[in-house]
Amino acid sequence: MKSQGKMPEYTYNRHAHYEYEILDKYEAGLALSGFEVKSIRSGHISLQGAYVVIKNREAFLINANVPAYQSQNTPAGYEPTRSRKLLLHRAEISSLIGKTKQPGLTLVPLRVYTKSGKLKLEFALARGKKAFDKREKIKKREFERQKQRILKGKE
Repeated sequence: MKSQGKMPEYTYNRHAHYEYEILDKYEAGLALSGFEVKSIRSGHISLQGAYVVIKNREAFLINANVPAYQSQNTPAGYEPTRSRKLLLHRAEISSLIGKTKQPGLTLVPLRVYTKSGKLKLEFALARGKKAFDKREKIKKREFERQKQRILKGKE
């Protein structure tokens, strides 16, 4: 019997929650070659600057950096930031096409993890935050910290 433990997470895009307001989350499989899977499972992947696009009714992860697992065994001409196809149902892609046509909405990758032995990408439909939104969030966080400090000091 398999244990139902926590899914291993290989990378998390911390910048996404700061830069974007997350509206809806989706999960997709990744079409990868064997050495890319080995590289990701050893923790070598970066989602910094990556994004998801839909072209010709297919979804792609663009600009995600997956360095070679073993540089001497990598095929000639391998590009670490190549486009990788996302495995989604047609209905999900159709729904995403409609949602991303709305102004200000984009698809942002959040994390890469395993589920039932398969590598999955969690991405989100998101709206970019304005600079004042970010400043407000920072002010609220600082206020909460000061409030906690004062309450701890009185005890």
